[in-house]
Amino acid sequence: MKRIDAHQHFWALERGDYGWLTPELDVIYRDFLPRDLSPHLKQHSISGTVLVQAAPTLEETRFMLSLADENEIIKGVVGWVDFESPDAPNQIADLAAHPLLVGLRPMIQDIPDADWMLRNDLRPAYDALQSADLTFDALTLPHHLNNLQTLLDRYPGMRVVIDHGSKPLIRDGTIDDWAKSMTALARNTRANCKLSGLVTEAQDGWSVEDLRPYVDLLLETFGPERLIWGSDWPVCLLASSYERWLEATEMLLSSLTPDERNAVLGENAIRTYKLKC
Repeated sequence: MKRIDAHQHFWALERGDYGWLTPELDVIYRDFLPRDLSPHLKQHSISGTVLVQAAPTLEETRFMLSLADENEIIKGVVGWVDFESPDAPNQIADLAAHPLLVGLRPMIQDIPDADWMLRNDLRPAYDALQSADLTFDALTLPHHLNNLQTLLDRYPGMRVVIDHGSKPLIRDGTIDDWAKSMTALARNTRANCKLSGLVTEAQDGWSVEDLRPYVDLLLETFGPERLIWGSDWPVCLLASSYERWLEATEMLLSSLTPDERNAVLGENAIRTYKLKC
């Protein structure tokens, strides 16, 4: 069984394109590069990672692809393209020529217009993404989920991964509206969902039991065949060590069979992102 960390980031502050990354974030306000992550992967027998964009620039995507060329632990890169640009289809085709580009992720959570993903002028980008056989990583919040359903109805053939379970409001203990929307997405679409990024949505001092209702809902609706584990490292360090989140994951998946756990912890990522491992 190959374990894959299907959601992690690297960054170098001197690049200057991480507008959200400010000194107030303290523990993650420094460079994070492959040499920092490799010991964690080795300790936990994780075969490789999917490196995901953290800045809305083409330059950062090229930076990530250069890291992937130099580091065997990176099995795939989810990059960024300006979907609004008239040149988006050409940019997507150019980036997709790199064999390790496996997906694209607009930073939907940071876009003020909640209806942005449904704009007609984005159609050429969606079409180009599908033509390049890339995965669409949906970085959404709960209030985006109805629009995401509409988007997937328009593009039923698009391979989609919902990042971080669409960031449920764990800190507030709110679940009903999110659960209803995620249940509908799981039932009506072929989307996959990442089991990642939950600890930073929980309150300080979170426990496994705080996360359990949300993870149980995802297991019930998407099933272990459509859930994909990721660490969200180093962002997770705002709320948890790498090891603590992995330990919590093991507890949250303890009711699954060994084959089902293997699927969530690696095989689903390999299949969905078409990784060469």
